[in-house]
Amino acid sequence: MDFSDPALRSLGNKVESGTRLSLDDGRRLFASDDLLGIGRLADHVRRKRHRDRTTFVVNRQINPTNICSLSCRFCCFSVKDGAPGAYVLGIRDILSRLSPDLREVHIVGGLYEGWDFEDYLNIVREVHRAAPAVSIKAYTAVEIDFFARREKTTAGEILRRLKEAGVVCLPGGGAEVFSERVRKILFPRKIGRDRWLDIHRTAHRMGLRSNATLLYGHIETVEERLDHLMKLRSLQDDTGGFLSFIPLPFQPGDSGLVDRPASAMDDLKTVAVSRLLLDNFDHIKSYWVAVGEDLCSVALHFGADDVDGTIREERVMHAARARTPEGLTRDRIVRLVREAGFVPVERDGLYRNRREVRGGRSA
Repeated sequence: MDFSDPALRSLGNKVESGTRLSLDDGRRLFASDDLLGIGRLADHVRRKRHRDRTTFVVNRQINPTNICSLSCRFCCFSVKDGAPGAYVLGIRDILSRLSPDLREVHIVGGLYEGWDFEDYLNIVREVHRAAPAVSIKAYTAVEIDFFARREKTTAGEILRRLKEAGVVCLPGGGAEVFSERVRKILFPRKIGRDRWLDIHRTAHRMGLRSNATLLYGHIETVEERLDHLMKLRSLQDDTGGFLSFIPLPFQPGDSGLVDRPASAMDDLKTVAVSRLLLDNFDHIKSYWVAVGEDLCSVALHFGADDVDGTIREERVMHAARARTPEGLTRDRIVRLVREAGFVPVERDGLYRNRREVRGGRSA
């Protein structure tokens, strides 16, 4: 490979030989101005694993409530009970959001003290009863910790009951960035790195899969981003339970933390470095809701191999004034993938039952 930055040549040799990159290698990647060279390295890894195939899922996000007992400085979604715009969905409202074409339901919301754990658990039971073939991805590690404290029990017991009710996967939310410095400033009442990692470790050992995220582009440093990636890689070495990694650029909204979101160059570099460092993660996701359709398609050439799904009703990032649609049709996602030069492959919530989409239909 040709690089405008000579420092990338030795990294290119390591990537082509399959040698694991180090923390110092990650520093060199983030310090390099050769974005196209970094992209070529990530694309090499991506195509070696997935060739020209890009996965997506017909899914729906359901946020049962935006009422939350926390007051995280970066969050524009949550409100206090009784505040304007506060809502709580009943079971009938939740089930009305299901449709026969869905293959995944993603459930996440605020920490609402007006419900006990049985109320949260009943949402999963009813969705599973109404749509038994759908993969249910429900409740972040932050919510699991909240349930355990409310019930005065262990996270393992909460996870066991959720699994029995129909959950097969945990979302990656709540990780933010594994930095105590950032946590104390932005979300001091939310669980930190050790608790988040421990809950996902417990879930993996119970046979539940999960995703992992990184929220970047606020007050974190590059070093803190890299530490986050390395800790995820270490846990994946231990458990192998993560399905995918999703880098999430921060949406400033009314937070006052930064004036604008991360740049397109930063978004692409973060996707590429993630693909190169997280060698034990099968999938790197470019989340179109956060980066937009155009940049999402470009990111498929920078290491990403999945674009998430149809979503239908995204509320969290749109509360922070995300400019993307709240959802996309299946046909629009297929077109996005094809126009980027890749083959769209429909999947379920666990990346199983893949069906290559040909001529607008699944083959």
